Amino acid sequence: MKPSILAAAVLSACLFGNYAFAQQDASANTAGPANDAVVAVPASASGAASAEKGNDATHMLARLKGLWGETGIAGFCARKPPKYVHMKRPGIMPFGLSQLVMIPVCLVLIYLAIFKEFEPLLLLPIGFGGLLANMPNAGITAPPLLNAAGAVLEPGGFLYYIFDFGVSTGVFPILIFMGVGAMTDFGPLIANPRTAMLGAAAQLGIFSSLLGALWLSHLFPNAIQFGLKEASSIGIIGGADGPTAIWLTTKLSPDLLGAIAVAAYSYMALVPIIQPPIMRFCTTEKERRIVMKQLRPVSKLEKVVFPLLVLLLCGVLLPSAVPLVGAVMLGNLARECGVVNRLSDTMANPLINIVTILLGLSVGSKLAAEKFLTAETLGILLLGLAAFSVGTAGGVLMARFMNLFCKDKINPLIGSAGVSAVPMAARVSNKVGLESDPTNYLLMHAMGPNVSGVIGSAVCAGVLYVLCR
Repeated sequence: MKPSILAAAVLSACLFGNYAFAQQDASANTAGPANDAVVAVPASASGAASAEKGNDATHMLARLKGLWGETGIAGFCARKPPKYVHMKRPGIMPFGLSQLVMIPVCLVLIYLAIFKEFEPLLLLPIGFGGLLANMPNAGITAPPLLNAAGAVLEPGGFLYYIFDFGVSTGVFPILIFMGVGAMTDFGPLIANPRTAMLGAAAQLGIFSSLLGALWLSHLFPNAIQFGLKEASSIGIIGGADGPTAIWLTTKLSPDLLGAIAVAAYSYMALVPIIQPPIMRFCTTEKERRIVMKQLRPVSKLEKVVFPLLVLLLCGVLLPSAVPLVGAVMLGNLARECGVVNRLSDTMANPLINIVTILLGLSVGSKLAAEKFLTAETLGILLLGLAAFSVGTAGGVLMARFMNLFCKDKINPLIGSAGVSAVPMAARVSNKVGLESDPTNYLLMHAMGPNVSGVIGSAVCAGVLYVLCR
């Protein structure tokens, strides 16, 4: 027999077995329990008696036939999800097919990370985590199977435990903020404090998208249902700060984590494409040529006092933002004090690298088909782009407004760096400025609003958490 004919015969048998299994599964499948863990139903006396007869040929043949249902092909043919998957509303397509559709979506993320180098440190593990989550019958994101007494009969998937430990508790975003603080130089902000206003203005995108999410829910009530908590989580995308978006979303609307995380990191990766047209539209050629004065030197004492002062002010005025702001300031203090180089080096290198891998895989696990292929996800992607654009324009326009009163003019291009995508947004500001004047270097000036945007997005997250929890 030719290999092609043999392969066709085997594939036909597989599809027939999978179809039968899927039909049987569709009739028997029911909604899962309220919590994540799956509770096994105790066996009855008759079930125990039939189990004793499990060595006969009939029972073994039935088990052999059931193996078809454990294959990936059977999973892609399934119409309903496993019992541990909880869906708010029926999917727009059969569950197995939706998993198959998500495979190329995750492959696109991996492609952007490898070949386009768009935030590869995060898009690569996020895309791969999405692949793992959409492998049918693999159980990588499944919760543990419990008996009626609560004892574990079968452990859950490893991504379930990583997510439960690091993301649900908010530990991973905090650890990443430590690393960010250890890699950040607040000197430009200390030397030119007025640039903090640009970082604050760039947070305008957060609140505009919050209102936009509520408006979409009012406009399409049957397809999109965003409450205040969901709208706040979507709005934080405008801060262009992935860890902050993850931290707030896990606390307010964890079901939207996959879409929000992907939108936040995707738009951060697309900073060089999204921002320049907006920056040129909001400024004139003359404004883009403004040369700013050289920043003054910042003493070591100022750099050591700054993180302590910011933490104390945050603790007095907005305690809910202390976890994020405190983590940044701890890392920065370790960097600037000069006596704990081993700690600062660990935060800036091994710690943040390890956590980035685990965080990316955990977020990717939320790219499961039942959570991502919804009308709400499309709304999140559109609102995230709007938030990012409004934040960019807000920082630029604030600089133009400040120039009406400031003697020392500010180049409005540095206002776009207030979206806190460190340091990419500052580099984009410098690049667009060099297009108008090849001798006008704005990088260090743009770092002021850039790092202030990190603090600003954390403060906004704290405010939204207080208002919505």
